[in-house]
Amino acid sequence: MRLKLSGLVVAAFVLAACSSTGDDAGSSGSSGSSDSSGQSASSGSSGQVAAAPVGPKPGSQMDLEVNVGDRVFFALDKSSLSAESRTAIERWAAWLKTYQGNKVIVEGHADERGTREYTLALGERRADSARDYLVSLGINPNRVKIVSFGKERPAVPGSNENAWAQNRRAVLVIDGN
Repeated sequence: MRLKLSGLVVAAFVLAACSSTGDDAGSSGSSGSSDSSGQSASSGSSGQVAAAPVGPKPGSQMDLEVNVGDRVFFALDKSSLSAESRTAIERWAAWLKTYQGNKVIVEGHADERGTREYTLALGERRADSARDYLVSLGINPNRVKIVSFGKERPAVPGSNENAWAQNRRAVLVIDGN
C-alpha cells in the first residue's frame, strides 16, 4: 500500500510539472479571460505580445558603430582620404542628416612611429580631412569638432604593420556620450 501511495505522489508531481501555465492558456483556450473574439485579454488585439526592440538605440554611438561604422583609415604619414574613406564618410554624413540633433567629434590618431609632436600634428590633419569632407557633404561645421590624440590612444597595441594600420585612423564620436 505504501508503494502505491508514493507512486501516486510522484505521478501527481509529474503531472503538475507538465501542466500548462496561464501564459499559454490563451492559445489552448483552456483557461484565462477572453474578450468576445476569443483573444486573451493580456495579448492585445492582434493576439501577439509586442517584442522589445532589438539592436542599438537609433542615433546612439552604438548605432553609429554597428550600422554605419565609426572609423576611417589612412596610409603611412598621410592625411588624404582614400576612396574607401570617402565612402565611409559619406555614410557618416547620411547618418548625421538623419540625426540632426547629434553633434560629433572627429578624433585623429596616428601609429606609434614618430615623435609625440609629429603624431599629434598628423592626427589633427587626419581629423581635419574627415571634418572638411563632412562639411563639403552638407554637414553644418558647428556640429563637428576635432581633436587629435596622436599616438596616445592606440586601438590595437603592438609594433607591427597590422597594429600600425589599425591605429592610423579618424574616429567619429557623438559629442556628449
